[in-house]
Amino acid sequence: MTINEHLTAFGGFDVVAWTPGEPLPDPATTICRLSVEWDEAQSWEEKFSAFLALPGVEATPGLVVGWWSTDDTETEPTAVVEALVGAHARLPGLQALFFGDITYEENEVSWIMNTDLSPLLAAYPALRHLGVRGGNNLSLGQLDSGHLQTLIVQAGGLPVNVVREVMNARLPNLEHLELYLGTENYGADSSAADLAPLLDGHLFPKLSYLGLKNSDHQDEIAQMIADAPVLDSLHTLDLSLGTLSDDGALALLGSQRVRRLTRLDLRHHYCTPEVSAQLGELGPEVNLGDDQNRDDDWRFVALGE
Repeated sequence: MTINEHLTAFGGFDVVAWTPGEPLPDPATTICRLSVEWDEAQSWEEKFSAFLALPGVEATPGLVVGWWSTDDTETEPTAVVEALVGAHARLPGLQALFFGDITYEENEVSWIMNTDLSPLLAAYPALRHLGVRGGNNLSLGQLDSGHLQTLIVQAGGLPVNVVREVMNARLPNLEHLELYLGTENYGADSSAADLAPLLDGHLFPKLSYLGLKNSDHQDEIAQMIADAPVLDSLHTLDLSLGTLSDDGALALLGSQRVRRLTRLDLRHHYCTPEVSAQLGELGPEVNLGDDQNRDDDWRFVALGE
């Protein structure tokens, strides 16, 4: 799997690309993506400055940060973070922020150099929806928010420090958690055990969607969570895009808690046809995708490089 398209929606809003000279879209329905291209004359920060000068910009409900460098694939977005933090008074209504809407043609997900995003969370404490792409050098700091409802972190290899930051978070109203854990080949160094704080369901009491996906420890994750109390409040369990095989699937098949889910997402798996057939009759709506029945000796996650 490669990320070959930009976001078209996030946080309940449509997403459109914005360039200087264009008006603001309708803030009731649409948010802007700001990005630059290779060798472009304007920097991301200059475009953002022009955006902030628009009449009515204070009504902006969300922002999508796209590719931020015109000349270096390894540029860390520290200047972007500083610009956003400095603009917090101009964007008082910001509810949704996606940081790093970058396709593989702009930079592979495993090459994206990220940074400490905790100043953003401090500057915009009323954020309800936060998405991040790129795990290198990423930090979220101490996550403590009574407003955040959605947290999505996408990486080809998510560092254990970020996983532990999420597991130590205080997010009492979080409803949607989606972690692309990734592979050791691209820097993932967490284990299934690092996810243990989720299991009893107390960490995020309003959680209805849990995505622990794109992992080369998918069997261990499935076995650990198959009979965990956290499932009792979930609508959807998403274990897709990883290396799930019969070992993990059999744990799911043996769980009454899994059977009470509304939806189970297992796309990109390595289960045998026999077990796949059983999964399809499990009870919840099960998404097995079009690429099941793999018998490769080498298993790989969908989003690595």
